[in-house]
Amino acid sequence: MYSKLKELLVEEMDINADLINPDAELMNDLGFNSLELADLVVLCEERFNVVFDETALPGLLTVGDVAAYLEENV
Repeated sequence: MYSKLKELLVEEMDINADLINPDAELMNDLGFNSLELADLVVLCEERFNVVFDETALPGLLTVGDVAAYLEENV
């Protein structure tokens, strides 16, 4: 799931692939703002046919966190 998420980040969010790793923090390392985080959630929901639990969102701080969430819920 990590590789699919990385692909989405590069293609849809225009993030440099060299910056993406499981420990990369979405806001601090990749420069996401709250609107871009919302966009990422919507893109993941559409591409991976998953619905994010709003209570889980504050815990999704890194690329690895999002990938793990997707693995558990897809």
